[in-house]
Amino acid sequence: MAFGLYIIGDEILSGKREDKHFPKVQALLAARGMQLQWVQYLGDDPLLLRTAFRASFARGDIALSCGGIGATPDDHTRQSAAAALDVPLELHPEARELILQRLRSVGLDAVDSEAVQQRLQMGVFPRGAEIIPNPYNQIPGFSIQRHYFVPGFPVMAWPMLEWVLDGALHALQRAGTYLERACIVLGAMEADLTPLMVRIESEFEDVKVFSLPSVDHPQWGRHIELGVKGEPQRVEAAFETLKQGLAALHADIRTETVRKI
Repeated sequence: MAFGLYIIGDEILSGKREDKHFPKVQALLAARGMQLQWVQYLGDDPLLLRTAFRASFARGDIALSCGGIGATPDDHTRQSAAAALDVPLELHPEARELILQRLRSVGLDAVDSEAVQQRLQMGVFPRGAEIIPNPYNQIPGFSIQRHYFVPGFPVMAWPMLEWVLDGALHALQRAGTYLERACIVLGAMEADLTPLMVRIESEFEDVKVFSLPSVDHPQWGRHIELGVKGEPQRVEAAFETLKQGLAALHADIRTETVRKI
């Protein structure tokens, strides 16, 4: 199971709008001890959307999706999610009531009018979907098979995503339960350290090794930040083994860092 993020909209890819979702979602997840395994930017193209959704549904991923759930001709997210699952679209009854309540609040009372019927399309979701409340204007998003679809507007999307993370995905929160330990290795080449990294991951299956090289750091110059992350007890043992391996290679080890994830 992987945790991913879709950011959808031609306006993002064309540069008309700057994406703000990626850093915000990273921050929301980090505060809860969660992290992304993938991010995908997609235009408003039904084929691309359907193909991407079908793949992440098939993998059993958890995915957050921002954008493209409106009811204008360039919005294809709702339809593509339904097509990816081979289910029909239908007006969600709770979404219908929420949308009508919103329309009444702004003076649109004629349910049978063309304008109201068009706005009700924003509540047409894949069969079996559940709604995601929208505290900004009550026009809901939807979720289905651990995929959570919200609008592209940050003022709506971000509180809706927080509702998802603290509700349906609350059990995945691990804040403070992961540990990351690393050290600065000067003048080393990743190729020389790779066998050690492979050995650490084979000996500690639930620990992940990472390597972040830099060539122009203002203090350390060319160096590699080498470390391990995972459950605290396993990380401590893995990090000691890592340091022993570096000592055997006569590596120039400098500052050590510790970070709770």
